[in-house]
Amino acid sequence: MPDTALPPGEGQVSLALLTEISASFNSRDVDRIAAHFTEDAVFFMASGPEPVGRTIRGRAAIRKVLADRFKIIPDMHWGIEHEYVCGDRAVSVWRVTGRGSDGTVLDCRGCDLYEFRGGLICRKDTFWKMVRPDPVGRSALLP
Repeated sequence: MPDTALPPGEGQVSLALLTEISASFNSRDVDRIAAHFTEDAVFFMASGPEPVGRTIRGRAAIRKVLADRFKIIPDMHWGIEHEYVCGDRAVSVWRVTGRGSDGTVLDCRGCDLYEFRGGLICRKDTFWKMVRPDPVGRSALLP
């Protein structure tokens, strides 16, 4: 853990804590990542069957989803562009890249909206933009 980072769960939300969270995601060490979440954390993934994407509840479930994701995209990497802290909330703007095990290239810009409790993430809401060709006949209002 970098000297500038706070150990998970200690102190106030800070840029140093966000740096450590980002470093843990880039390490793809799911135990290190999970240590930053409360036991009852909620993670709203960027896509899925719900209006909020896909809701993952609880540290153990978040750990499993990330472990599964890293099997599919083993070199996933988040390049941080900007991070902001406001009390017990934070925003991280990033560009995520990687190559899927099927050869699919991942290159998206996105952000995470965080809420913290006791220095741990209790809510993570992820948004990202994807480049897609505009199929003929598709409504401009649809993603």
